[in-house]
Amino acid sequence: MEAVITRVVLNGGAEAEWEATMRDRMKAAEASAGWIGGALLAPEGDGGARVIVGLWETREDWQRWHDDPAFRETAERLRGLESDAGTATWHDAVYAGGRLTDR
Repeated sequence: MEAVITRVVLNGGAEAEWEATMRDRMKAAEASAGWIGGALLAPEGDGGARVIVGLWETREDWQRWHDDPAFRETAERLRGLESDAGTATWHDAVYAGGRLTDR
């Protein structure tokens, strides 16, 4: 299992629309091969930033997801909401407990 983590910076006032769009994206990802789970995080003390955590079986599964029409549709909706779309960083998942492993 691999984790992909991206920190983005939102345009002022775009928080609610960005979060709704990303929730839609993550719900759509649930039907994607290789998706394990994820989270959207709002860093304490940094209201203009968000952190996206995705857990995937492989990087290839994540890459295939980027070709999915649901991903592309949400990418279009996110355009203009972020001042910095960030860069994805990859991490080997050493441990992921809780309901994520109950699949």
